[in-house]
Amino acid sequence: MKILIADDHPIVRNGIKDILQDISPSFSIDEAEDANEVVQKVIANDYDVIILDISMPGGGGLNALKQIKQAKPLTKVLMLSIYDDEQYINRALKAGASGYLTKSVASEELELAIKKVISGEKYLSSEVASKMATFIYSDKEKNKHELLSEREYQVFHQLAKGHTTNEIAEELHISPKTVSTYRERIMEKMGMSRNSELIHYAFKNKLID
Repeated sequence: MKILIADDHPIVRNGIKDILQDISPSFSIDEAEDANEVVQKVIANDYDVIILDISMPGGGGLNALKQIKQAKPLTKVLMLSIYDDEQYINRALKAGASGYLTKSVASEELELAIKKVISGEKYLSSEVASKMATFIYSDKEKNKHELLSEREYQVFHQLAKGHTTNEIAEELHISPKTVSTYRERIMEKMGMSRNSELIHYAFKNKLID
């Protein structure tokens, strides 16, 4: 089985590689450290599974996922993330992900997740599945934040958590000026003018803890 691990942190890639080699030493493992490299490698090679971090430099994991599915629609992509937010999960699944796994449970569930997606099934870790069930059956207001693009939602989520422009820029590997541009778009789309409104909205709709 040929697997591509895509994450910008070498420690994370090495940890996943160790888990995979414990599962089966016969796995052929390739690596990528940013979204552009992921897409290039997928176009040039055939992988059985891609383990893709949702937050990566070079455009982000969700943008990479869309390009992967356009180039090779049958490719199985397992999203791996520190985020268990319903919007990230929902956007990943809509973009064609075969599964979504949080990094906190990756060591326990990665083998099962790979088996499921290879067999053509979807895989959501138990905590992710629980969040999605709550999200689907809740009657909370969704319209405003669903107007946002994937990158806009990432910036919105960081703003709602009280992070500064510089902190968001570092986290998302973009410039502070770009963060400010996204903030302006977010405010316009959501009909708001202050960060306090974003924070209130996020708490009200349980988008942050």
